[in-house]
This record gives sequence, structure tokens and C-alpha cells, in this order.
Amino acid sequence: FQGIFVLGLPYALLHSGYSGLFLIILAAALCCYTGKILIACLYEENEDGQLIRVRDTYEDIANACCKNLSPKLGGIFVNVTQVMELIMTCILYLVVSGNLLSHSFPYVPVTEKTWSVIAFVTLLPCVFIKTLKIVSKLSQLCSLVHFIIILVVMIYCLTQIHRWSWAKFRLSVEFEDFLVSVGVIIFSYTSQIFLPTLEGNMKNPGEFRCMLNWTHFFACVLKTTFALTAFLTWGEETKEVITDNLPSFLQTLVNLCLLTKALLSYPLPFFAATEIVYACISRGNHSNYRSPLFALGVRGSFLLLTLLMAVFIPHFALLMGLTGSVTGAAMTFLLPSLFHLKIKWKKLSFLEKCADITIFILGFLCSIAGIVCSIKGLLEVFG
Repeated sequence: FQGIFVLGLPYALLHSGYSGLFLIILAAALCCYTGKILIACLYEENEDGQLIRVRDTYEDIANACCKNLSPKLGGIFVNVTQVMELIMTCILYLVVSGNLLSHSFPYVPVTEKTWSVIAFVTLLPCVFIKTLKIVSKLSQLCSLVHFIIILVVMIYCLTQIHRWSWAKFRLSVEFEDFLVSVGVIIFSYTSQIFLPTLEGNMKNPGEFRCMLNWTHFFACVLKTTFALTAFLTWGEETKEVITDNLPSFLQTLVNLCLLTKALLSYPLPFFAATEIVYACISRGNHSNYRSPLFALGVRGSFLLLTLLMAVFIPHFALLMGLTGSVTGAAMTFLLPSLFHLKIKWKKLSFLEKCADITIFILGFLCSIAGIVCSIKGLLEVFG
């Protein structure tokens, strides 16, 4: 939850004012709720009233909902959506790595794309990752680096406490700017793609709901504290990535930490995407698909694909925004609430049905607004 998006939260407050603080809390509550209802769709009651895990993946849930239309239609849609979002995330980490390297070593005569290729070389060992345990260890290191970055920014902000003023907060905001803030805040909490796998790999899946409550609570507290502290320090001068506001002697240190974080973040979406594709291909009982060499080929192909797209796609940030508006909103709000209504309709209370329908509508509106803003940006870029 404490990903690179967190560094954009102070900028989101600049454009959303007091409503941004409310959005950070609301987004935490909504994403926590949709995570719970998504996992609830994995279970059914047996004859004794005990909950049994009858589905394993997001795909299984989708297939169960669409079985009357087509046995595999829902799963195909979910898998395509998941893989698109995960690949875009991997590409973004490569683009960010190239950008950070070029800013950290401005005197080296190397282009940003070349720096992305250099960063890519350090990611080659990802083709040998076979289990989630390795990914979790890398994610722990990623979290440690992230907290170092946050600590550096927070300590600097506290040294500037004499500059703080609540008058910097806006009461009225521009609608389009507000939509940008909504996107940054909501998508800083998204994790639904990973939840079925995560819950299935827990030593005690019964603690999943408790874990989700506490992680979202602490994420909300940390995000609010960080965003508020940074915004009160720089006010109208707040930049899109808050580390750009730091003095030059701290910027290089933080940029190298961010580079480390981006590279350590890459394996999680990469592993998830390759596992989805490998599972889809190997379902046909062909011995070639089950061989370690084939799995290595799938992972290697994906690794190369992310590099090629990072190097050759122009205006990637706008395309990322467009894809995120479609896939992010769908996976986080639209599909969990829709699947929950479909699978559990007879067992849901009136309030639970209202909550699911409300979240579905909010997700739909966020998606449409994000698509409109992204397309508008692309049209402006291409004239």
C-alpha cells in the first residue's frame, strides 16, 4: 500500500484541499471492503454451515458469475484485465528507473531510454523466481527502502515547521484537478489483484480480514500524516513527486533510494502476470507446457516485452493513466462488488446490497472520468 504513488499524495492535496484528507480515509475504507467481499466470493457454505474454499483465483470467481453466458468468458476477461494492469505496472517501474538514473547522474552522456535498459539488466534474475516466498522477501526490502525515503522527507519537513500554515489548504477546487487527485489517492490503495493468491498462501487464512483491517488502517494513518506534513511545508510549491521539492543534496540520495524501491517493486507484478499466463497456457495437460524450460521462456518473454514497451511507447504516462482508469477501477471497485452481488445475492442483507451497488456506481463514475481526462490529454499531445 505504501508504493511510489504515496509520493504524489501531497500534490493530490494541493488540488483537492480539505476534501483530499477525507478521500484518503474513504478510499482506505472502500478498498478494504472490496478486498473482503472479493475473498468472500472464494468461499461457499457446506451442508454443515462451514465455509469451504471452492475457488482459488479471481478468474474462478469470474467464471462462476458468467457460467450461464459462457463457462470461461468471465475468466478470460479478468485475466486479460489483470495482465494488462500488471504489465503496465512493470513498464512504469522501468520508465521510472530510467528517469531516476538520468536525474541522479545528469553529467553522464546517456539517454533516459539507455538508463532504462541498464536498469533492466539488474532485473534479469526475475526469470528464475518460482515462488511467492522470494517475492515476499524482496517486498520486505522494498518496504524498508520506502520507509527510509518517507523518514528523510518527514525529518526535513519537521525542520521546516516554522513554514507550516493551514491557510495553504483550498476550500474550492477545479473539477479536473480534483479528478486527478481522486485517481492518485484511490489507486495508491489498490491490491485486489494479489489478494486471492495472498489469502491462499497465508498460514492462517482465518486472520485475513483482521490483517486487511489493520494494514488499511495503518496505511491510511501513514498516508495522511505524510501528505499533510509535506503539503504544509511547501504549499503551492508542492511538485508532482514530492522528492523533487527537496534540496539538491538530499535529492540524489532519495532518488537512488527510489530507484532501489522501483527495482525491488518490479518482481511482484511480474511474478503475478507470468503466473496467470503460465496457468492459462499449461491448463491443456501438454507436457511441454509443464517443463521448467517452458516456464523460463514465458518469464523471459514477459521480461523482454516490458523493456521493449518501456523504450518504444511514446507518452507512456498518458497511456498508463488511460489503462489504469479502465483496469484499476474495474479490478478494485466494479468487479468485486458485481461478483459479490451475483454470487451472494440471496445471503446479503439490504445494507450490504446497497453498499455493493453504491461502490459499483462510484467505481463506474471514477473510471469514466479518468478515461475522459486521459483521452483529452492524449488528444492535446497529438494535436
